[in-house]
Amino acid sequence: MTISTKGRYALRIMLDLADHIGETTKLKDIASRQEISEKYMEQIIAVLNRAGYVRSIRGAQGGYQLVKAPAEYTVGMILRLTEGALAPVECLAEHAVPCRRVEKCATVEVYRRIYAAVNDVVDAMTLQDLVDIEQEKSADNSEM
Repeated sequence: MTISTKGRYALRIMLDLADHIGETTKLKDIASRQEISEKYMEQIIAVLNRAGYVRSIRGAQGGYQLVKAPAEYTVGMILRLTEGALAPVECLAEHAVPCRRVEKCATVEVYRRIYAAVNDVVDAMTLQDLVDIEQEKSADNSEM
């Protein structure tokens, strides 16, 4: 399974907004800090906005904010929104056509375990966890 730039950038956008919780953040500021094309970010933020993960504030002081607290968003929520299913193979995807070999397929057990492990990780980590990790890494780097 490979996470696309859309999924990776969505996580970075949400993390940036979490870092600036309580503020209204302009897209150009996020784009600058995250080194992401503003044009591409507009597409991603539209998906996040439609899903109700962020809100848009209009006007001169406008921008974007998280709708909920960072601890209420899991990495899995964000990745599934932008990537769809996180299944490593098509036969395990949510709306997959049943494989005619599934009853005798030994390798599907490998993929089920990979899928379960991925889901366990992304569903256990929140944006707040990422904020905390980012702060720890910043503190570690400032001590060097």
